[in-house]
Amino acid sequence: MRLLLSVFLIFSVYLQAAETQKLTTVPLSSVRLTDGPFLHSEQTNLKYLLALDADKLLAPLRREAGIKNKVESYGNWENTGLDGHMLGHYLTALAFMYSATANEQIKARLDYLLTELQKIQQAQQGYLGGVPGSKALWQQIQQGQIEADLFSLNKHWVPFYNIHKTFAGLRDIYQQTGDMRAKTLLLNYGNWLKNLVKNLSAQQVQQMLLTEHGGMNEVLADMAVIYDDDSYMTLAKDFTELRILQPLLKGEDKLTGLHANTQIPKVVGIARIAELSGDKDWL
Repeated sequence: MRLLLSVFLIFSVYLQAAETQKLTTVPLSSVRLTDGPFLHSEQTNLKYLLALDADKLLAPLRREAGIKNKVESYGNWENTGLDGHMLGHYLTALAFMYSATANEQIKARLDYLLTELQKIQQAQQGYLGGVPGSKALWQQIQQGQIEADLFSLNKHWVPFYNIHKTFAGLRDIYQQTGDMRAKTLLLNYGNWLKNLVKNLSAQQVQQMLLTEHGGMNEVLADMAVIYDDDSYMTLAKDFTELRILQPLLKGEDKLTGLHANTQIPKVVGIARIAELSGDKDWL
């Protein structure tokens, strides 16, 4: 009995100590794979990333900026309406791969893309997207002309979902590598977005959010921290779809029949806003 009591007391003290310690993640740059199936997967991924053509991925953005293209873009979703979204995914992949390996070829690819994105952004007054017919689309949105359904905004295929990938890619490059060029590109893109929606009512923004828009609220919340700018947290909350949030706050399940892949990033964003703002109800 005494032995059991001693074990219980030791375990209780251990639990109390564990509760007072905060868990922290180890930076990816502090870890290196040296052998085994995970290293094999990493090297396979690295080869694939280097096999992709950076100019093909940049092609939709250059087209929209009026810059002469070196090659045609990739096909399928990259030239049938979702043009340019793959570049955002690629930026994220390069950021994490470089952090995990410090591979110089990956670094060179990142350097090339950031240099080219600077040229495109300068020509586009902050915008960095390959959405077909971008200029007309964003002019309509800025003027409050909004026609939205689940997968189409002003007859364009999920444009905010598309550009969210580039927002997230630039954030990931800065957070994973510390590259100040990515931080500047992201800030300029954020200023473009603020100018786009500054005259829209809350109702108009919510109407716009009916169309799939990725995790815009999450990346904007991260930008509030990156730039120490509360206006981005306000914008993150503005880009949170109340149609999804309000039932959750009441503990109601209104998700049946909704496209799961569309809703998950919104709720991840809600959690990120809650984490950074301390909003226990949202959490």
